[in-house]
Amino acid sequence: MLVRNPQKVTLTDDGLEIVEGNVHNLEDIQSVLQDCQIVINTFGQPLKGKQTYSSVTKNILNIMNKLNIKRYIGVTGGSLTIKGDRKSLLNKLGAKLFDLFLSDMMDDKNKEWKVLTNSNLIDWTLIRLPFIKEKRETNRIKESLTDMPGSKITNHDIATFIINQINQKKYIHKAPFIAN
Repeated sequence: MLVRNPQKVTLTDDGLEIVEGNVHNLEDIQSVLQDCQIVINTFGQPLKGKQTYSSVTKNILNIMNKLNIKRYIGVTGGSLTIKGDRKSLLNKLGAKLFDLFLSDMMDDKNKEWKVLTNSNLIDWTLIRLPFIKEKRETNRIKESLTDMPGSKITNHDIATFIINQINQKKYIHKAPFIAN
């Protein structure tokens, strides 16, 4: 796990190696991906400042290709609208508000989407999320490829869904919405 501040990580597990680094540093990315078989990217960044989702994802995918890693699972917000979506009026309105008030972020999220869809050598999945609640898992995860099925999800349910995607092929080259 590549993290900026290892002292903030409270999770411990014998199978987990914490690597201090920065997702913007190619050497740090390569170091953490060496000998990996799957990449789970939950990179988040502050709303202010230069948006770098697309460049970070592009760098990760390039290093994955170099290291012959085929499986990528990433997360993004439910405001990302792609071809084939049939969002409800409320979700369309929410996405439009993100486009208006966070246009730099949404432009970069759309660039990230293009980076993924042009990466045919990687078995990628991009999970679209609603608002996240810090709670225990509910084990009631709703899924949809066309619209956000709820307004919230717990961080534990996100983790469960991500782990379940590691060996599943259902959402390869797709961007499912999930919610509780």
